[in-house]
Amino acid sequence: MLNKQLVKLQSLLVWGQEKLSPKQFIFLSSVLVGITAAFAVILLKAFAHSVYSFATYINGILKLSFINSVLPVIGILLTVLIIKKVLGGKIEKGTSQILYAVARKGSIIPKKQMYAQVITSSLTVGLGGSAGLESPIVVTGAAFGSNYAQQFNLSYQDRTLLIGCGVAAGIAAAFNAPIAGVLFAIEVLLVDVTIAAFTPIMIAAATGTLVSTIVLNENILLSFKQKQTFDYHNIPFYVLLGLFTGLIAVYYSRKFLKTEHFFAGLKYGIYKKALIGSVILGLMIFVLPTLFGEGYESIKTLADKNPGELMANTLFADYSNNSWVLLVFVGLSMMLKAFASGITLGSGGNGGNFAPSLFLGSYAGYFFSKFLNLTGLTNLPVSNFAMVGMAGILSGLFHAPLTAIFLIAEITGGYDLIIPLMIVASISFAISKRFEKHSLDVKGLIKKGNVFTSNKDTNILWTLNIEDIIDKGYTSLLPDESSAKLADLIAHSNQVIFAVVSPEKDLLGIIYFNDIREIIFSDFTTRYATVKELMVTPTEVVVEQDTMETVMHKFETSGKVYLPVLKNSKYYGFIAKADALEAYRDKLRAMAFE
Repeated sequence: MLNKQLVKLQSLLVWGQEKLSPKQFIFLSSVLVGITAAFAVILLKAFAHSVYSFATYINGILKLSFINSVLPVIGILLTVLIIKKVLGGKIEKGTSQILYAVARKGSIIPKKQMYAQVITSSLTVGLGGSAGLESPIVVTGAAFGSNYAQQFNLSYQDRTLLIGCGVAAGIAAAFNAPIAGVLFAIEVLLVDVTIAAFTPIMIAAATGTLVSTIVLNENILLSFKQKQTFDYHNIPFYVLLGLFTGLIAVYYSRKFLKTEHFFAGLKYGIYKKALIGSVILGLMIFVLPTLFGEGYESIKTLADKNPGELMANTLFADYSNNSWVLLVFVGLSMMLKAFASGITLGSGGNGGNFAPSLFLGSYAGYFFSKFLNLTGLTNLPVSNFAMVGMAGILSGLFHAPLTAIFLIAEITGGYDLIIPLMIVASISFAISKRFEKHSLDVKGLIKKGNVFTSNKDTNILWTLNIEDIIDKGYTSLLPDESSAKLADLIAHSNQVIFAVVSPEKDLLGIIYFNDIREIIFSDFTTRYATVKELMVTPTEVVVEQDTMETVMHKFETSGKVYLPVLKNSKYYGFIAKADALEAYRDKLRAMAFE
């Protein structure tokens, strides 16, 4: 029955594509992608909230966080099992795969990402893994957009645009924050889009928000009602908070990646690795239950009037009224979050860093303001600093200050804190950028050897295959051959560059016709000079592992229009700059229509 309905819908859309203008069809498509992304949010968020409520209920009976420690072990083991048995043994994690798909894969995202992220992240995070659901939501939305575009044979630009629609709708639905959804899609993932792309992305974000608002209970989403009026006298402290969150963002980024890499690299079977990692995580959650799951419920508690409830049903329950113990508890949760998230993902779980960044920011803001208050130096509004701190960490980790500012403004129900949000987010971004050139997602790509840039020209160059541009038809010379042979070759061919090689094909030097033009045809030169005397050492050499971006850089630094190529350290041929540029233009034209 469902298949028949889907076939009817597809037929209707095909008819619509024929009757509507391309722009109108994109607008319609943005609505449909927004709806599907929103339902992915609803499924994931509802499941995660149900598990958290169940664990809280059991803890209330047992008076100890025992169940919180068991559920993540089950969740990560089930995730690994699903990946192994259902998803072919591998799944890409994090929003970095969207960056890679747009830059290197023509905005083609595998079909399995439309369901793989939902299944695996719901098991990992829903059952208590210390990660977030937003990255899987974003990837799912992007996969819907990409595969929808492929289904209707849309161009690369339209595929990319619908990826942005899925991303924006996912974030918007997850937080009831349409502006933040649009900004995240453009600021973090699709930095090369044009102004014309804003309209469908805004339509998708508004659609996602509307569907989420209608279906999901507001209590499931991250939202705040407790905040105090902004006092401009606190501006110096917000500046310090920006510095603090910037440094904490750098700390998290480095520790998370090291921890994830360590566990991912353990030489054990996937189930043993998952068991080891999840048990360690379970022990951490046993001591600090705040590390359980997304952590949004604890963020709400922290921003409330009675944050001591965080320690209820924990080993520290007897000290819930002691402000200094609570501060230490919050500080430990803050510092260990990077390790908990790294273990969750490195041992086999699936999730992202969006929710951990908000968790970390809230705890950092609380810790900073509460510490100053306890010392008696000032009396800061702790709830405000907890909320503004989220913008600081989000901006620092993802290098997305606009997204951070407007997301927190939207989830707090207004723009009363817009000035401190701008101060903290911009300072944190500057500090993070000073120590970390790339955002957390881009760093993950670089660690895998996939250098990413938002420069469209560079990304196109990365898609070109050097082998297709190398000319292997150039005649080479031996060093002891006479210049008379060289003069004869020049006179009877169009070749203007010659490689001088050993009998074993080792590259010894290069002869450029323009360099010897004035002497090559003289009687003295042709009679007495050898090729070795006319050659020069090449300033740049291309090797088979080089990318086209590297090749173009070598053209620029050498000032040459031909570069020799080595394969297995032996002379292989030449690359002409004109051929490389022509290949770039061909690819650019193809992307406009494919």
